Amino acid sequence: MCKIQKDKFLSEEQVVNKMNEELKKLYKTVILKNNNEPFAFEKREEAEVVLEAYNQICGDRFRLFFEIENDKIVNLSFHGFGCAISKASTSILVKHLEGKSLIETKDILKSFLNVINPEGIKEENIEEDFQAFEAAKDFPGRSKCATLSWDALKEYLEEK
Repeated sequence: MCKIQKDKFLSEEQVVNKMNEELKKLYKTVILKNNNEPFAFEKREEAEVVLEAYNQICGDRFRLFFEIENDKIVNLSFHGFGCAISKASTSILVKHLEGKSLIETKDILKSFLNVINPEGIKEENIEEDFQAFEAAKDFPGRSKCATLSWDALKEYLEEK
């Protein structure tokens, strides 16, 4: 259940029904497409960096594979399993971060995570791919799905 207004609870289905048509369209085109046809969905055990993104509550588990060359993330791919939101979100991460510098990567991570965060600052010119996940912030359980791989990469970069 999602609390929208004081003493008024809406089911996930009711909230989704209230989403504007644009978000519904984005959900269908971005999330479903990236779930069914994920970007760079392949195991690369030989990768220099292998990150594990795991949600103990629901069992979603993805591994990110990449190298860092000249301060850029390259050969980025992922593999694993999870719900449509976590898989699509990880696909979007790979699509947007391949070839980016570490500084650009941190900015993109911040931008995506800000879209999902209920207290996040509303940014102008949000990537359309990111907007598709905006509704997840109304469902705390689903927001973890959307941020799973992003949080794992953010944590890795903070430790680096």
